[in-house]
Amino acid sequence: MLEKIEDLIEEKKYSKIKELLIEMNEHDIADILENLSKKEAIKIFRLLKKEVAAVVFSNLETDTQTSIITSLSDMEAVDIINDMSADDATDLIDEMPANVVNKLLNKVDSDTRRNINQLLKYPDNSAGSIMTVEYLDFKEYITIRDAIKKIRREYDEKETINICFVTDKRRKLIGSVKLKDLVINNEDMSIKDIMDNDIISVNTLMDQEEVAKIIKDYDLTSVPVVDSENKLVGIITIDDVIDIIEEETTEDIEKMAAIVPTEKSYLKLSIFDIYKSRIPWLLLLMISATVTGKIISHYETSLASMVILTSFIPMIMDTGGNAGGQASATIIRGLSLNDIEFKDIFKVIFKELRVSLIVGVTLAIANFIKLLVIDKVSTTIAVVVCLTLILTVCVAKIIGCTLPIIAKKIGFDPAVMASPFITTIVDAISLFIYFKTAVGILGI
Repeated sequence: MLEKIEDLIEEKKYSKIKELLIEMNEHDIADILENLSKKEAIKIFRLLKKEVAAVVFSNLETDTQTSIITSLSDMEAVDIINDMSADDATDLIDEMPANVVNKLLNKVDSDTRRNINQLLKYPDNSAGSIMTVEYLDFKEYITIRDAIKKIRREYDEKETINICFVTDKRRKLIGSVKLKDLVINNEDMSIKDIMDNDIISVNTLMDQEEVAKIIKDYDLTSVPVVDSENKLVGIITIDDVIDIIEEETTEDIEKMAAIVPTEKSYLKLSIFDIYKSRIPWLLLLMISATVTGKIISHYETSLASMVILTSFIPMIMDTGGNAGGQASATIIRGLSLNDIEFKDIFKVIFKELRVSLIVGVTLAIANFIKLLVIDKVSTTIAVVVCLTLILTVCVAKIIGCTLPIIAKKIGFDPAVMASPFITTIVDAISLFIYFKTAVGILGI
């Protein structure tokens, strides 16, 4: 479809493009706009009907949204923002230049402006910053008949009507009611009679990752957001949670690869953006790796008298780094899922110690045979290398499992303690063990 649209643009058959767009899903239209040049995307966007344009706009990347909204007339831009959900409009406003924001906010309708300003005051990545204020709520004393009338009046303006929330006279959250229960019960019954009092809610200042976990753990499609007085101020829906999980997972993967997290997709990043995200950790790891060089320099005399030892350094360091990386990846994932807590640290160490002994001995046996049969070294050197291998794997796995747990305990992101960082530490320790073992056994 993209190629067809591009051909029609080249032929300037915009009426034909308009006909195609009418038949297409809003998400598919957004995908096409993302793959067009900014100039072409703006032209195609102007062909959309007003009600479709707002939905398509919500599905676009932030930089595409900004380029489109700034190219529209003030009236067109205001219409788009008024038709967007408050949380999506807030995300857009948050990324735009201050002078453009002020101009638009002065022209949007009062309800939209109030909702956007309310969401902008919450900290980034908090429940308040990602919630929508477009929800359905009922007072506990109204009848089911009145509740259904309200749904019919307002459903088109709300994020979801599958679950509605119940508040008292002070707007404090006291329960929830499913659409199904409204349909199957007698219309003369009050909301209080059918509402569910056992309701899960989140605070406006709760971290978005915790919100995602709550929705996942309790199998919810939406969760109410309350302020410090337990007053209902918004809801977070499952589509927001999917975005959170994707964002947090991407951030963790980047940190585990020693990259400073970025919010843009790879193809949207400039070369300088990528450089800035990678160079800090590379510099730090390069400087920390000088410790390895110092250890080799210290044992330079010993290496000179037994040059064959040098050929096994890469294998020992790589094995140690890989072993530590395996342990850290497993523990970081466990921490992110809350399967592991700081109180479990000794259980984790004991388990990893046993695993490392089995792994280390297996690798040592395989390596011992290789050293004697293929490399044809002396038995003594084979013992040095294999004993070092066992000790290195044990130390690497202990470091790999403990550092992420300790990092989380003191307030750092465990993902930072991933493979590159672990490898740098283990490299230095494995060399130290290797040379100490060689000196002790070979007497060099």
